[in-house]
Amino acid sequence: MGNSSEKLSFLASGNGAFVEELYSRYAEDHGSVDPDWAQFFAELADEAPAVVNGLKGPSWSPRSTRVIADDEPAPALIESAPVGPETISSEVRSATLDSVQALMLIRSHRVRGHLYCDLDPLGIEQPAPHTELDPESYGFTAADYDRDIYVHGILGFEKAPLRQIVDKLRRTYCGNIGVEYMHITSAEEKIWIQGRIESGQNNTDFTDRGKTEILTRLTEAEGLERFIHVKYPGTKRFGLDGGEALMPALEQILKRGSQLGVEEAVIGMPHRGRLNVLAHLLN
Repeated sequence: MGNSSEKLSFLASGNGAFVEELYSRYAEDHGSVDPDWAQFFAELADEAPAVVNGLKGPSWSPRSTRVIADDEPAPALIESAPVGPETISSEVRSATLDSVQALMLIRSHRVRGHLYCDLDPLGIEQPAPHTELDPESYGFTAADYDRDIYVHGILGFEKAPLRQIVDKLRRTYCGNIGVEYMHITSAEEKIWIQGRIESGQNNTDFTDRGKTEILTRLTEAEGLERFIHVKYPGTKRFGLDGGEALMPALEQILKRGSQLGVEEAVIGMPHRGRLNVLAHLLN
């Protein structure tokens, strides 16, 4: 039964005009169509005039467009139908493949880029290469780096050389700041974070005054920790050691929030760093 359905799949409604025109030719001359079609039409009970009239369309709106040109030979029943992929040129196929591979490379950097970040300010330990972040893993070679690839606006490019795409991916996702956000279930939140990261290439240009303020907050936090450690040795103090960046970050969050209209903030403070927050932020 399955084989019969496949053999008659060409009788779908979308092919009606095509089959009717073939039958019209067959009705005029049995030898003008492929032998397979001739055998098929010979088994039909329909009369030729009814099919020809159907081909002409309704009397108030005759059909003028033909599916098969008058000088075009009738195709074979099924076997001679052209296969879709064969009609695609090699250039189009190559360009499409490049785009798909480039999009896969971009997604891999969004998901795994933090694994190749340079987090050692002294440069003693270099990050290990990651296979999923290597263009060669997606079929690209050194000869492809200067060829334009269409990426439909992703990363701000309509189309760009592979070299430029990789360079922006490395600066955005494999720099000094690692980001992980692709696990977020909210599409709106994910798109917002992605836009913020990729538009500025995950890099913030601080002013000289801003850098001075950050250094001041870090110095104050570190100084308090050292003072308490010397003054009250062995006393539980919930130190901020290793997390000093919390102080300038939390201060900036509150300042920026007030500029955007935030009137009240509740801090669910952990044990670590609570004395520093009380002394330098809530004083």
